[in-house]
Amino acid sequence: MDSTASKPLNFYPKLSGYDYDLPKELIAQQPLENREDARLLILYRSTGRIEHRKFYEITEYLCPGDFLVLNNTKVIPALLPGKRISGASLELLLTEERKENQWKVLIKSNAKLKIGEEIHIGDSDLSAKILRKDEDGSWLIQFDKNCHIKDMLVRFGKMPLPPYIKRTENNSSLCSSDKERYQTVFAQNEGAIAAPTAGLHFSQHILEKIKKHGVEIGFVTLHVGMGTFLPIKTDDIQKHQMQKEYYECPGKIMEKIKETKEHQHRVIAVGSTSCRVLESVAMNTITPQTSGWTNLFIYPPYHFQYVDVLLTNFHLPKTTLLVLVCAFAGKENILNAYEIAKKEGYRFFSYGDCMMIV
Repeated sequence: MDSTASKPLNFYPKLSGYDYDLPKELIAQQPLENREDARLLILYRSTGRIEHRKFYEITEYLCPGDFLVLNNTKVIPALLPGKRISGASLELLLTEERKENQWKVLIKSNAKLKIGEEIHIGDSDLSAKILRKDEDGSWLIQFDKNCHIKDMLVRFGKMPLPPYIKRTENNSSLCSSDKERYQTVFAQNEGAIAAPTAGLHFSQHILEKIKKHGVEIGFVTLHVGMGTFLPIKTDDIQKHQMQKEYYECPGKIMEKIKETKEHQHRVIAVGSTSCRVLESVAMNTITPQTSGWTNLFIYPPYHFQYVDVLLTNFHLPKTTLLVLVCAFAGKENILNAYEIAKKEGYRFFSYGDCMMIV
């Protein structure tokens, strides 16, 4: 297996260098019937060589002694229907809890909103007051004292699917299945507003198969939020500021990484979120922060300290996610792999196929 460390990567500071065209028909609109049937593109980062496999064949690229790290965050049904006093409909996406019953939200509305305005949730008498609008376009709202947020989300909330996945009233069966399928089978810690999509391909069967293969599995948490999915808007990517996201990395994970490295085995990060947790902790080796907030933005050139192999989905152009994988495998390798994936009819984005960079 070709697992040599990546060679030094040239720096591409211009956002335009991280762009590509994608036919709309390649954007996956729903998950496959079986998670593990996704296609798996293998990219050897030292040579650029590519192989085409199925996800259920992943153990052929894993070695006994490897350490597989997954993100066990759980997506909350953070998308809420709302109404203005006038009766006009709007939509709230809860993005971050600031304090009790006070949330940072994105609001989709056809009319201009006002500070101090009251919004009713669903068809209930529950309401929230708009406190202010922030520079990033989000709003700060205060739910009334009668709102028990968890109960409200269970009652009215929908899974916060990315905007490129289209759902209508006619997709009611799909909307129902999204509650299960836009969630990993190992999701545990509630708090994400988007799924760690590389983890969506794992079934319990595959996880057991990986363990029997002699690969240990560990879990970190990064509550996927605005930081992960907001697009880069600066021409110079170095000027992009990621919003912070909460993470947890148990001490036993750090001990296992150290042991894995000492025995010259590989640490395999599943998804950009797991990768960012490990690299955030690696930056503080003297006093490792096993939990906290990270706004680490990884772009070329970057020296990965903990992650040796990366499993990841195919990402949108001009995003921090695409820039991260370019830092890991080289921009030319990644963009070439994307072109080949397009020609081969791979399914892109959240419900799509994946690639393993070794």
